[in-house]
Formats: sequence, C-alpha cells, structure tokens
Amino acid sequence: KMEVALLSFSSSLSPLCHQRISTLTPKTSNSPNYPRLPVIRSAVSRNKKEETVEAVKSHLENCHLLAAINYKGLTVKQFQDLRRTLPDTTKLIVAKNTLVFKAIEGTKWEALKPCMKGMNAWLFVQTDEIPSAIKPYRSFQKERKLENNDFAGAVFEGKFYAPDNFKVLETMPTRAEVYAKMLGALHLRLLISSLLYKHQQERL
Repeated sequence: KMEVALLSFSSSLSPLCHQRISTLTPKTSNSPNYPRLPVIRSAVSRNKKEETVEAVKSHLENCHLLAAINYKGLTVKQFQDLRRTLPDTTKLIVAKNTLVFKAIEGTKWEALKPCMKGMNAWLFVQTDEIPSAIKPYRSFQKERKLENNDFAGAVFEGKFYAPDNFKVLETMPTRAEVYAKMLGALHLRLLISSLLYKHQQERL
C-alpha cells in the first residue's frame, strides 16, 4: 500500500524527515489539500476485481464442468497440496462468489447460482473425462478427513448437480468405455446381419 511505502524509510533519517513524510498520510480532514490515497486503493481494488473476472472467463474456455468446493477451514498448505494432486486439465482457484457470478452471468454456467454463498474454491474441468477429474479431490478429502469440505455443486452441460447428485458425475463412463460400448453394439449388429444373411442363403 502507498502509505506503507511512504513510511518504510530507514530509521537513520532525521526526525525532520519523518515529520515531513508523515504529512503524506491521509487525514480525516475535509481540506482538498490532503492526498486522496483511498481513491488510489479503490482503483487498484477495482482493477484486481476486473482481472479476477477475466481470469474466470479464461478458465471457462474449453471447460466441461465447473464445480464449487467449500474450502472454509483449509490451510494454505492443504490448498497447495490439493493443487499438486490435480491433473493438468483441471484448475482450482479461489475467488469471491460475486466475481465468479459476474463472469458466468448470462451463460450456461449461471446454473451454478445456488452455490453463490459461503467460502468457495472453484474447480474448472477442461476435459470430458469427468470422473477422473473429480477423483483426486475425493481422494484428498478422504485422506485428510475433510468431510465438511465437500462439493457445494457443479454444472455440467448446462445442468446443475447438487451434492446429492454427484454420484452421477463420479460414475459417468469414460470415453474409452463409451467407445467400447459403441464398438460392441456395432459388432453385435454386424454379427446379427451376417447370421440373417447366412440363413437366407441356406433357404435358397
């Protein structure tokens, strides 16, 4: 902050210098001659808020799922350890609910509105492999016994999933499983067609 910068001179300065520096600190006077440093701080704060909103919008690009996690009580170290467990396709950030909602308002992610309360961390999943993206947090939660730090909700394909519905997301088939099922169905269809053709040939 500017006040800190102005007052962080060496103690070797003369008392006169300290007296002159102290006059730069904002005072509760209505005189227009005093510096309006709070305005500067407000401008910086506003810029940081705008940067946060833009960062959220950036993370939403190519995002398949956005989830809120109640992080109240988590230590900085726990948060850092959690981040290290996540795959590259998953991003975890902490941002105020109001700023996140500003970023998602008017989009399909707005369905996450019920989560805009409490202290949330935000999980951006940028892959369609949803179960494997959620699993690291579940494992972390179980290992650290963080029952109270559960998912507050998520949005996938424009639909809101409450904590009670997370089992649906966590048990979704993987891409490989979907492909295998499709190939199995195709193989079965070809086999049936082949048998029907053979049967018709035998009747001729």
